[in-house]
Amino acid sequence: MSLLAIGINHNTASVAVREKISFMPETMSLSLQGLMALSGVQESVILSTCNRSEIYCYSDDADVSTEAVILWLASQNQLNVDDLRACLYVHSEERAVTHISEVASGLDSMVLGEPQILGQLKSAYAVAQEFNSVGAHLNVMFQHSFKVAKQVRTETAIGENAVSVAFAAVSLAARIFSDFANCRALLVGAGETIDLVARHLREKGVTQITVANRTLARAEVLAKEFNARACLLSDIPDELPRADIVISSTASQLPLIGKGMVERALKLRKHKPIFMVDIAVPRDIESEVAELADVFLYSVDDLRSVIEDSKRLRAKAAVEARLIIEQQTTNFITNVKARSASDAIKLIRSSADTIRQSELDKALRALAAGGDPALVTKQLAHNITNKLMHSPTVALRSAHEQGDSAASDWALRLFDLDG
Repeated sequence: MSLLAIGINHNTASVAVREKISFMPETMSLSLQGLMALSGVQESVILSTCNRSEIYCYSDDADVSTEAVILWLASQNQLNVDDLRACLYVHSEERAVTHISEVASGLDSMVLGEPQILGQLKSAYAVAQEFNSVGAHLNVMFQHSFKVAKQVRTETAIGENAVSVAFAAVSLAARIFSDFANCRALLVGAGETIDLVARHLREKGVTQITVANRTLARAEVLAKEFNARACLLSDIPDELPRADIVISSTASQLPLIGKGMVERALKLRKHKPIFMVDIAVPRDIESEVAELADVFLYSVDDLRSVIEDSKRLRAKAAVEARLIIEQQTTNFITNVKARSASDAIKLIRSSADTIRQSELDKALRALAAGGDPALVTKQLAHNITNKLMHSPTVALRSAHEQGDSAASDWALRLFDLDG
């Protein structure tokens, strides 16, 4: 078995290097063809994301194929081969199986436990299948990694905790609202963080979203993407009474939402609670708003605390996940070795059965011709024994002639004999 994982990722290479070693979907077929033409490479899959570029191979000569892949990567991307080697990792056999399981489970990601990489890995595998560069060996390894990732997600908390400010904000909201379906959200600002907040809210089932921004055009761009409404910051007093969730992140130097504004909104809401998160620094929401009985207000510092707690929980889950991967890798290697033995056993049994059938046919012909049954039976046993032992005997003698003194020990073990 020669399974290989060769690549770079965010831990080993800067973005300046990673962007040079990337594979475009439109040229993936040519890349796979190029890989399959390399010496020793029999199967291949290419995984290419913003954080990693990896090549998975099955080879009949790991050393030759590894060198060929490295030279090919350098040539394809106009890189100095020594510079490439400095940021490249090469995993083979058992370590390659462990690595792909760690990748699939999110343990090797920039954000520990993120789930997107599993989908990207499945997509890479499907593309390789489409272009016929996957065979039995990589198929088994990839299916194994998908199974392990599912077990890790099911049996650990690796993906259950917030790891970004946006996700933390929405996760906090989930503690207040058991059902998001009827919640209305007011998002103040239209930058990257609010974009992420909108995505997480949509994933949670929030369909009624309003985006308020200093410029209406930018708010409308974001609103269109999430089928939301757009308004100006000056419209916040009118929008606030309808909002169950308010999340704000702007670059304003002064608060946009004051205590008085929220008090008026609460009266119109008949004191139905409002969940508010102020991600901005300086703050968008006056700190005094937290004094109101029907408001749950969190600052960016509160979120950082949630994120740090979540990171610790994910780190603990990662330890559990690695134990699962370690055990499953051991099982995988054991099963592969057992399958290899099964193939050999099938060949041995087939050969023995051919000998048996041939000698049995001879014996039946001798009996039909009037031969003595006792002599025919004796000859049958003699011939089967001789033919079964001929090849092993010749091989054993040859091994000793070539200085392989351990051959006798193996032979005695195969026949369960004491030397």
